[in-house]
Amino acid sequence: MGSGKEGKKKPLNPKEMMKMKMKKPSSLGPRVRNSESKFKKKNKWLNNVEKKKKKNDSSDKVGAKKPKPQAEPIPPSQQLNFFLDQFQSANNLQLSSLESDSLTETLILDLSQGLDREVSTLGTQMKTAFGPSWKEVLCEGQLMEGKIDPGNPAVLIISASALRSLEFLRGIRPLTRECPAAKLFSKHMKVDDQVSILKNRVNIASGTPSRIKKLIDIEALGLSRLSLIVLDMHTDVKGYSLFTLPQVRILGLVQELLSSTTSSGRYPDLSLW
Repeated sequence: MGSGKEGKKKPLNPKEMMKMKMKKPSSLGPRVRNSESKFKKKNKWLNNVEKKKKKNDSSDKVGAKKPKPQAEPIPPSQQLNFFLDQFQSANNLQLSSLESDSLTETLILDLSQGLDREVSTLGTQMKTAFGPSWKEVLCEGQLMEGKIDPGNPAVLIISASALRSLEFLRGIRPLTRECPAAKLFSKHMKVDDQVSILKNRVNIASGTPSRIKKLIDIEALGLSRLSLIVLDMHTDVKGYSLFTLPQVRILGLVQELLSSTTSSGRYPDLSLW
């Protein structure tokens, strides 16, 4: 009898039964969380694989860059016709046959290297234009009595705005380290300061038509060494260019510059940029 009593299980009280019920979900909890974390890890891994695949696909398309086609050179005759058309339409005039006959394609610098007409390529074109003597003409900073007078640039760049003038100067910075270029525009620049600058040797000058004309008129800017005139043909956001900007008077200045001669009797070349 005693052994029968011992073999019987002691009935659980209500508190113990509640504990056992609570243990069941808690025992399952970690398993559910583990399965969820495994699913998330797998999903994350798949996402990473997809991203890498897309990245590789896009790199195959974007990475294989095609070489930029080389710009075809524009013949001097076409450049001259374009210049004359812009010149006449902007100033509402028609050149006489005598005037037009004096403007031949020999005035236009032949840029046959096929480089794009960008600010960054102007320096290369200038070197080509001056040939083997480019370093002596464009870079040296010492005055030479009887040969190189102060305030007489070899290159004059004309733009419609000070900002464009500065863009050109940044593009040719390697050429102006020993002999700084002259900034000939009115924005933040006084005439007296520019006159002081032009008392030194100047190889390259960049500016706007009105200030350039003023400095010529007061004999601070000389033309006896001028070999290359660069006309900036850039059109701004409003559609204006050097020839069509209302407050810019380019007609008289261009005529004066083209009629000037160097000390050797040579007329300057014209380059449309």
